[in-house]
Amino acid sequence: MSRKGENIYKRKDGRWEGRYKKGRKESGQLQYGYIYGKTYGEVKERLYSFKLKYQTIIQLHGESTLSYEEWGGIWLKQQQGLIKHSTYTSYLYKLKKYIFPVIGQTPLNQLTTNQIQELIEEFQKRDLESTTIHVLYQILKKSLKEAVEQKRILQTPCQMIRLPKKKKNRASALTKKEQERLEKKAKTLPLYKGLPVLLALNAGLRIGEIAALRWEDVDLDQRIIHIHQTFQRLPLEMENQKTQLVFDNSKTESSNRVVPISFSLYKYLKKWRKKAPGAYVCSNKSTPSEPRLLTYYFHEIREICGINSVHFHQLRHTFATRCIESNGDIASVSKLLGHTSTQTTLDIYTDSLLESRQQVIEKMELAKSK
Repeated sequence: MSRKGENIYKRKDGRWEGRYKKGRKESGQLQYGYIYGKTYGEVKERLYSFKLKYQTIIQLHGESTLSYEEWGGIWLKQQQGLIKHSTYTSYLYKLKKYIFPVIGQTPLNQLTTNQIQELIEEFQKRDLESTTIHVLYQILKKSLKEAVEQKRILQTPCQMIRLPKKKKNRASALTKKEQERLEKKAKTLPLYKGLPVLLALNAGLRIGEIAALRWEDVDLDQRIIHIHQTFQRLPLEMENQKTQLVFDNSKTESSNRVVPISFSLYKYLKKWRKKAPGAYVCSNKSTPSEPRLLTYYFHEIREICGINSVHFHQLRHTFATRCIESNGDIASVSKLLGHTSTQTTLDIYTDSLLESRQQVIEKMELAKSK
C-alpha cells in the first residue's frame, strides 16, 4: 500500500518503508536510499528531511553517486594513454595509499569542500611533508576537475582549500674538497662503477638518466650527450609492493636536452667505450644497471672517501652549484639541468646565487679601493 508520489510502502513484515532518490549510478540508473519505521507517520516525517537533503545535493553538486574510489579508477584509465607510465603508477600508488582510504567510499556528489579540507588536515596529522601534501592535493584536484568537465558533478569541491606552506627546497652541494676526493676515487675504480658519479658531478644527470644512457646517446666526436629517457623501478601493485623496471621518456619535455661533455669526463668516457661490453654506458653487461645498483656503487665510493650523509642527487646539485660559482648564467644552468623554467633553478639554488652576488660586491669594493 502506498500513496501516489510519496514512495512509502507497507512491507510484508509489517514495517513501513520510505524511498528517496540519492542520484544516479554510472549506468544512468536511479539510485535510491531507504528508511524504515513501525508506522506510516514515522516514516513520512523522516522521509521528508532525507528527500530535502538529497534534492539539495543533486541541485548543488549533480547526480553522480559513483564513489570517489570508483571515479579515481575510471579517471586513471582515461589518463593512461595521455601521461607517462611513471606518472600513472605514481598517481595510482598515491591514490591507493593516501586518498582512497579516507574519502574513497564517498559518492562524488556528496564530496564537500569541508571533507577535502579535513583530508588535508589528516595528512598533516600524519606528518607528511608539505610538498607531498601539495602533490596529493593536485592529483585529487585534477581528477575532480575532470569529473566536472564530464558533467558527473556540477562543481569541484576543491575551492578555497588551505594548504600547508611549501618548504623551500634548498640544494645542498658537496664542498670542492669533497668533490675532488669523490672524483679521484671514482676514476680509480672499474668505470661502470665510477662513471655514474662522474656523470652526475660533471654533467648534472639524474640517476634514472644515467641508468638509461646508451652509447648511441653519447657523441664523443661532438662531445655532447643526448638525454631523452630514464630507467627506473616503478610499483605495480600497492598492496604487496611488486615493482618492475621501466624505460620511460624523460621527466618533462625540458628534460630532453643536450649536455656538453667536459674534457675530464670525455677522457673517461672514451677510455670505457673501448672496453664496454654492451649498449649501456654504466653497465658491465649487455643489459642496463638499475638505479639502485648505481646508487649502491656511489655509497661504496662515498664511504671510502669518508663523506657521510650524502645522497646521490646531491651530486647533481653540486654540478649546478659549481656552474653558478663559475658565473654561469642562470638560463644556461637551467637548460643543462633540464628544469622546466629558470624560476625552478632560482628557487633551488638561491643560496648559491647569493654567494655569487656577495663575490660581485666584494670585487666591486676592491675595485673602488684601487
